[in-house]
Amino acid sequence: MPKLSCIILVDDDSTTNYLNHSLLLRLEAADRLLTATNGQHALDLLHQHQPTTAAPDTLILLDVQMPVMDGYSFVETYAQLPASRHSIIVVTLTTPLPSHNITRLKQHNVAGFVHKPLTTEKVHQLLKTYFSHLEPDC
Repeated sequence: MPKLSCIILVDDDSTTNYLNHSLLLRLEAADRLLTATNGQHALDLLHQHQPTTAAPDTLILLDVQMPVMDGYSFVETYAQLPASRHSIIVVTLTTPLPSHNITRLKQHNVAGFVHKPLTTEKVHQLLKTYFSHLEPDC
């Protein structure tokens, strides 16, 4: 399993953030794990940690429904940043989204969708799908 430079968890639910953070820490999935409680908080973290999070091996796990700045507004704003080409955004869902919302998110470089809760298997699959190029050649 590749180890990423950074994973950013963006979710307003503190229990979800705690559980996802604990899982990713146990899996040693990234050198740095950042947690944000809304889209604006995530943008602020990205600005503060720009040298680290601009790496091509950054995964952003994003909830859609949050206060202050929701996931839709986050991806629209993030898509305009230079670092946006270097990250993979995967939206975490509790319920399926209508197709027009999926289209709206995919227009702004959202790579995929995964249903909550995160599990070891889901994390492995995400890393395999989006970051297999980081695996050392055997």
